[in-house]
Amino acid sequence: MAQGIAIVGVGQTRYGNRHDVNYVELVREAVTACLADSGVELDEIDAVVSGSMPASMEGIEAPELWLSEGLGAVDKPLMRVATCGSTGMSIAHSAYYHVASGVHDLVLAVGFEKMYQSDPQGAMSTVGDPIFMRAFLAGAPGIIALQSREYMARCPVPAERIREAAARISVRNHTAALKNPYAHIQRDITVEDVLRSRVVCEPLHLLDICPSSDGACAVLFATEKRAKQFSGDLAWVKGLGYAGDEYWIADKDLARWQSAIVAAQRAYEMAGISDPLKELDVAEVYNPFTFQEMIFYECFRFCPEGMAYQFVEDGVFDADGELPCDPSGGVLCSNAIGATALVRVGEAALQVMGKAGDRQVPRAKTALSHGWGGAVQFNGVMILSNTL
Repeated sequence: MAQGIAIVGVGQTRYGNRHDVNYVELVREAVTACLADSGVELDEIDAVVSGSMPASMEGIEAPELWLSEGLGAVDKPLMRVATCGSTGMSIAHSAYYHVASGVHDLVLAVGFEKMYQSDPQGAMSTVGDPIFMRAFLAGAPGIIALQSREYMARCPVPAERIREAAARISVRNHTAALKNPYAHIQRDITVEDVLRSRVVCEPLHLLDICPSSDGACAVLFATEKRAKQFSGDLAWVKGLGYAGDEYWIADKDLARWQSAIVAAQRAYEMAGISDPLKELDVAEVYNPFTFQEMIFYECFRFCPEGMAYQFVEDGVFDADGELPCDPSGGVLCSNAIGATALVRVGEAALQVMGKAGDRQVPRAKTALSHGWGGAVQFNGVMILSNTL
């Protein structure tokens, strides 16, 4: 990289059913928290990159325009990004490049969603081609059920063992969310609770699936020169990668997700990481479905192909394991889609800055953040460190 780029502030709202605030107030809540965290005044911000789900789910075109006051973007350059679930990661990458280009010194990235005022499953059920794909989608759970089945068939053990490993992932995330004051779902559950929860779309049970949440997240990116004016540990961007693959779900391998593999490898090469399990201290993996988390463990080379279940059973990704994953509770416990992948970046930044509170992983220096989206076709990764 020509220069260092750092995250110098993070702000979040509480996630859940936020009928207590309107959309503008929700967005401003995250922006205000980010400015307070960084100590920056609004008039110091050079530009804003924002995003949410495609406008069909928002119910109004160009929501960034009528949210501009809440975003703090009045009289500032404003960009909107929308790549479905990966929107938050796309926002983070865009904000990074706004700064890395040398055009701006301080750029605010803001992701937001009010899912209780929209129709998320309606939007997701109609995103596919109406002739060949739409009948198989049934919203996000439908297509991820197909992906989960494909993955289970590749594993060298009976499906029941993979099913239980997925339940363990659900328990781990829900336990972690109990320590996160922003989390939507805060519930103490057991493996038996997951396995006995109602089936939504086989093999996915209710407790394998994320909620729909309202919420917003703001992350402030700065040039190296500007960042060095801040005190304390910062979160320096060491690597990033983004990739897309086939739109047609029947034309690609959903269990060995190529765009996830490519995005991670690009980020690893940029960050100089060759052994991610050993060199990463914490990971915020985008995990709206439990089975997907195992797929990503393998795509990101946290474990050998087909062996994620064993690593889950061995506690490798637990809070006290070799590579703690989603100490925030992850997407499985909070999912304001337009913000969700940016939350992964923000949570990873808080970890390496030592500011994650009760969910802090001891001695976390290097963190991976991740988001996926599109019609199950985009993956993005950003790696952060507390050293330049």
